[in-house]
Amino acid sequence: MTVSHTEHGPEEMCSIGMRVYQQALRDGHVTRSATVTAPCLVDFGFLHPSLGAPNRLEPASPMAMLHGLLRASGLRIADERRREEQLVESFAPLIGTDSSRATDVTSLMAVTGKEQISRAIAGALSDATDEALTIQPHRGTNPPPPQDNARSFERDQAFLNRGGRIRTLYPHTYRHAPHVLARYEQLTGDVEARTLDEVTERLIVIDRTVAFIPASADRSLALEVRHPALIAYFVNIFDRLWHLATPMHPQAVQQPTLNGITPRQRAIAALLIEGHTDSDIADRLGMNVRTARVHIAKLAATLGSESRAQLGYLIGQSGILDREG
Repeated sequence: MTVSHTEHGPEEMCSIGMRVYQQALRDGHVTRSATVTAPCLVDFGFLHPSLGAPNRLEPASPMAMLHGLLRASGLRIADERRREEQLVESFAPLIGTDSSRATDVTSLMAVTGKEQISRAIAGALSDATDEALTIQPHRGTNPPPPQDNARSFERDQAFLNRGGRIRTLYPHTYRHAPHVLARYEQLTGDVEARTLDEVTERLIVIDRTVAFIPASADRSLALEVRHPALIAYFVNIFDRLWHLATPMHPQAVQQPTLNGITPRQRAIAALLIEGHTDSDIADRLGMNVRTARVHIAKLAATLGSESRAQLGYLIGQSGILDREG
């Protein structure tokens, strides 16, 4: 049974052609009859007639073919880039006449994949010279892989060496994370960290010109934001949280304990009276459920509560949430 050949481009080698080409590479040649079902091999230059035996076809070097195909691909890409530039030039005067729609189409761009997101952030930071504002929510207190930690440390230190400054917000649980503390002890330059009971989702603002925010729960999709109004909004949120936060580095401030109730227990108390479960409280405050329950038990013992319902009542009566921590 004869297998028909489907038309395709040189960069889309068909399975029949690939088998014949591999045979030619293995044996040093094939006969013309072997290419009846794969004429693409001759058409695209994978096989060429032997000088001494016209009926015999010899293979071109795979490396030479690869370079030729890559060069052709590069030319096509360059041509498409020129077309894009022509389109931008053609539409620029039209966009300029409508101020209400003149927002740059690249002001919001999706970045897919954690590695690509990391590269995009590193690229933005490599061009920055002024300021990096970061909110880092709880993602476990285990240290990142050594290679990731070394890469991000080198990136941040290079930015600090250029005269930039780094401001980072963490949840309170990071005040006792060894890998975080060690990182700040090693960084040199204008770097500062503060903590809150709860922080927002991850946010990175670089030089107040570009920001990165998560666009999926697993953080495999992010938005690169360059819209000035959105950037100003993110910076405003960060500044408000920063002024409410407790210093952690370079000089840690000890949070006060009032009437035997620690700041962490007050944060838990606020969530308890809102009706949150132990799991919700642990997630929002960046701790495991077991630790959250230990704090709840200590809070109940301090207030003299014997049940969950009574604890909520006693929290409301105690006035501990009316005090500033």
